[in-house]
Amino acid sequence: MAFITPAIESMDGAFSVKGQNVVITGGYRGIGLGIATAYAQSGANVALLARNVQKAESVAEDLASRYGVACFAVPCDVSDLSSVEAAKEIVLDKLGSIDVLVNNAGVATTTSILEDDGLTEWRRVIDTDLNGVANMVHVFAKPMIDAGKGGSIINISSIGGQRVSDALTHANPPYYAAKAGLDNFMRYLAIELGSYGIRVNNIAPGPFHSELDAQMSPEMLENATKNMPMHRFGETIELGAHCIFLTSPAGAHITGTVQVHDGGLMQVV
Repeated sequence: MAFITPAIESMDGAFSVKGQNVVITGGYRGIGLGIATAYAQSGANVALLARNVQKAESVAEDLASRYGVACFAVPCDVSDLSSVEAAKEIVLDKLGSIDVLVNNAGVATTTSILEDDGLTEWRRVIDTDLNGVANMVHVFAKPMIDAGKGGSIINISSIGGQRVSDALTHANPPYYAAKAGLDNFMRYLAIELGSYGIRVNNIAPGPFHSELDAQMSPEMLENATKNMPMHRFGETIELGAHCIFLTSPAGAHITGTVQVHDGGLMQVV
């Protein structure tokens, strides 16, 4: 019998995620840090999975002390299935169950496909941005199903999965391919996991202020802010708020969607 996620009956607590157990990959910097901060501020417990566990531990300690929630770092390379399996055991030991999985970890490149010697960069990006999500879902969806209380999976995609912009000046072919694949993978997962009450959605960010700003030329930065309808980059906490909505009771009927969050940049030809 399918698990039916209940509908809200009023606005009381409609956007609450207090007490939820949240797993975030790459959650110690950039967009991931904004998402982790939003959940901690909202009363959720947060596990930060990262290759750089020392930096993640520092962030986790700060969030835990400021917001009074359980927050801890777990070493994990999402491109390595055995590493993901080990991370799951640590998370379940500390939290007992998982309500939310946010697949945020990602890498990019600036190497064109013709200059990618041995396709090293192609494989590196695909292994993290697409295969890494498959590894995480393969491992972490199972305990979510076993818990029998539904849940939410959010994948951080990109508008690069829907349009290839600045390709001649900012070559990033495996990233575009990975994010496009991730969007369709999500649609499949929404169908497979829906009967267990697990919702699956992608958020496709456009320009957000993070350490990735450094990879953009001054001309690209200027053109992005000038041309986009909202005329500013997003702040990472805004993306965190978007995640909160999708995993709150208010988002209980939303699954199988790619939700663009880009200040209107996709509307610009």
